[in-house]
Amino acid sequence: MKSIFFLFIIFFTTVYADRFENLPTLELNNLTTQEARVILGKATERPYSGKYYKFNKEGTYLCKHCNAPLYRSSAKFDSGCGWPSFDEEIPGAVKRVLDEDGRRTEIVCAKCGGHLGHVFVGEGFTPKDTRHCVNSISLKFQDDNASNVRKAYFAGGCFWGVEYYLEKEPGVIKVESGYMGGDKPNPTYQEVTKDNTGYMEVVEVIYDPKKINYESLARLFFEIHDPTQSDGQGPDIGERYKSAVFVSNPDEKRVIEKLIYILKSKGYKVATEIKDKKTFYKAESYHQDYYQRKGYKPYCHGYVKRF
Repeated sequence: MKSIFFLFIIFFTTVYADRFENLPTLELNNLTTQEARVILGKATERPYSGKYYKFNKEGTYLCKHCNAPLYRSSAKFDSGCGWPSFDEEIPGAVKRVLDEDGRRTEIVCAKCGGHLGHVFVGEGFTPKDTRHCVNSISLKFQDDNASNVRKAYFAGGCFWGVEYYLEKEPGVIKVESGYMGGDKPNPTYQEVTKDNTGYMEVVEVIYDPKKINYESLARLFFEIHDPTQSDGQGPDIGERYKSAVFVSNPDEKRVIEKLIYILKSKGYKVATEIKDKKTFYKAESYHQDYYQRKGYKPYCHGYVKRF
């Protein structure tokens, strides 16, 4: 019996060992005793003591253990509970686990399993009716203006669909739907729909250049909408739905020009315009993460390989 067992072990290691050699390793940060007590031991820091409870900078909150993006500052609110509160997570970043006693729901980092806190619903603090109560010690903050974070701006029809696909790309921290191109400050959706404001429906892509570069984002942009349609996108017709890339510098412009040249050489009659970046105005909250909240896919966007 033992000989059969050892033969099985030899066979398994011979056939499958090469498959395990290429598995990605999870890079984890070293933790202090207090951090480990909360993140690994599922303890709770004292209320009103965490550094992010009264903290209002714009940026992204990451997992202290593995650096995975968890929450955007736009989802943070003051619930008065003594811990940082968020009414939504970055899609797919947080996992919910029922406590052993069945009374509360724990939230953990979906990437490394580190303990974050608990989630509560039905309290009515915000329209999303959800409160992620998170330990500050489980988090680290990444400022949007930090040198290791960059932004890109794309217009490809209804911003709901463009946001949906770009936000799924590894290395993308967050995608915000908004408006760009006009001159009137703080435009509203009702104003932009008039099609005479100069504004277009645009997404702001916040990304980590160490994990994804601008050209990769731009290539994906050209493959999730129809860059040959000149009057809008799908059934959405009008100036605000046209295809355009708003570039922030000459390097970005050269990238877009190169990709348009490649597409034209393949026979595509590209209608995408290249425009200089102007002030980006974030759209109303009900436009953010629209398809993720509704639970279905875009009606006029889809992936088509073009490169």
